[in-house]
Amino acid sequence: MTSDLSDQALICSAKGCRLPARYQLHWNNPRLHTPDRRKVWLACDNHRDSLADFLLARGFLREVIPLDDADTSLQRS
Repeated sequence: MTSDLSDQALICSAKGCRLPARYQLHWNNPRLHTPDRRKVWLACDNHRDSLADFLLARGFLREVIPLDDADTSLQRS
């Protein structure tokens, strides 16, 4: 699902968090996704490291991008 996020509130993907997102964590699971596919989690300042650590421990994290530098159109998962 691709959506224009300019009309939506960008909220952190951490369970139960309702803080505004400040980062995109791009990831993929190499067992399920082609190498060029990127899934996206959004993270606030408080959860950036914990979400990135979770993905890193599994070998899924590809990059972390501040929302200011990111496209306004992305796929959330």
